[in-house]
Amino acid sequence: MPKAAAPLTNSPEFTVSELSSALKRTVEDTYGNVRVRGEISGFRGPHSSGHCYFSLKDESAKIEAVIWKGVHGRMRFKPQEGLEVIATGKLTTYPGSSKYQIVIEAIEPAGVGALMALMEERKRKLGAEGLFDEARKQLLPWLPEVIGVVTSPTGAVIRDILHRLEDRFPRRVLVWPVKVQGEGSAEQVAAAIHGFNALPVGGAIPRPDLLIVARGGGSLEDLWSFNEEIVVRAAAESMIPLISAVGHETDITLIDFAADKRAPTPTAAAEMAVPVRAELMVEISGFERRMMLCWQRGQESRRNELRAAARALPDLSELLAIPRQRLDGATASLPRALKANTHAHHRRFAQASAGLTLRVLRAQIAHATQRLTVSGERLSLSARALLRQRRDRFTGLEARLKASKLANAQAQRNAITRDRERALRLTERARRALTTLVQRQQARVQASSQLLGALSYRSVLARGFALVRDEQGAALHTAANIGAGARLSIEFADGRVGVTADGDRPAAAREAKPASPAAPKKATKIDQGSLF
Repeated sequence: MPKAAAPLTNSPEFTVSELSSALKRTVEDTYGNVRVRGEISGFRGPHSSGHCYFSLKDESAKIEAVIWKGVHGRMRFKPQEGLEVIATGKLTTYPGSSKYQIVIEAIEPAGVGALMALMEERKRKLGAEGLFDEARKQLLPWLPEVIGVVTSPTGAVIRDILHRLEDRFPRRVLVWPVKVQGEGSAEQVAAAIHGFNALPVGGAIPRPDLLIVARGGGSLEDLWSFNEEIVVRAAAESMIPLISAVGHETDITLIDFAADKRAPTPTAAAEMAVPVRAELMVEISGFERRMMLCWQRGQESRRNELRAAARALPDLSELLAIPRQRLDGATASLPRALKANTHAHHRRFAQASAGLTLRVLRAQIAHATQRLTVSGERLSLSARALLRQRRDRFTGLEARLKASKLANAQAQRNAITRDRERALRLTERARRALTTLVQRQQARVQASSQLLGALSYRSVLARGFALVRDEQGAALHTAANIGAGARLSIEFADGRVGVTADGDRPAAAREAKPASPAAPKKATKIDQGSLF
């Protein structure tokens, strides 16, 4: 009996790398953007490379997760061990271990419980840094001239604040419009607080004496922007006293602990900011009456003291009697004193004129001339000595300057040499990198060419198969589609052959099959299946 022929198949062969690449493309194309909810497991902080590797799990399954270094640096919410989160990213495979994983692009806590846990953790961290200490809180100004408000310009909060200020004590209000929830709201609130603090005193825009950060009530997710670390630090660093008025009285956010004062509602913040003008007017009127009464009592007391002092003073004639006698005596002795003073001055002038002769004057002139000559010589010698010292000093400075120039030039040459060597090293690295890149692209093109050759029907023809086409060039799969006398084209690996179909041959072959053992070789047709 003849040996049974080996089963023939048209299934293509794949290498392990080709199969892994095909699976990777299929997974990434199908799950290009997914949101997964699960608990973070195995998180030990960023790797030394900056990437984060951990797992997401639930009650019955687990999936590996990775966050690249650049994405982790931009994340507002950082992953923590045991926290339930919602991760957004894409699925991919890792061919090195034949497993699939999710590459996370964004992460957010799942549910109120996770947010509360994160809030408590952040509160402990910032409290340990001293941001919530009572010692660093400032006193609110009693009557601020300008009030800065950080809130949404379209909500009811700003209208409530302005209305309450108008009722109690109208003040100038500066509104910094911000988003109070959603993406980017925390950055806007922090920027508004820093912006108010950066205004100069006495500038075109007045610097506020008091800040109010306000928002209406809402859920924990709606108020989460005021729990962000950037907002809490901005409130703690504010040099302007700040009132936190976020949510209702039962709502607690981290900015409440960092602010100088917490108000249960925005309206209460306006009441804390300014006193009631009518009450102040009544209080001032009372102070005015008390001041007038005190002044009147003081005047009456001084009047009584003056009267008592006037009664105790002696008579005017008694006070002036002795000074009047002294004046009369001085008047009587004044003519004699004037005559004696005139005689004394005359004697002094006569003595002085006796010494002013021509010889004395000439001697004094000669002495002065000699002193002037000596002073001129000393001045000339001093000038020459000073000039010589300055010349020596400038010579020394010139030598130091030349030495410094030479040293600087040598340093510049050394720097240029180092930069040239660095440029040569970078050039060599770029050349090696370019060579490596070209080799990788060539290997990729070669692999694609091999894959194309493996999937092409011509490789099947090279193994001994043939492709049958009709007159229009369409491929034929079954003998039932071929009529008697039909013109056919048979394509082999080395070319095509035109043939004419014989309609009776298949039937004759089926009848002769049990009679002759050699008939199956002539009548057997191989079902090639679809080559496409």
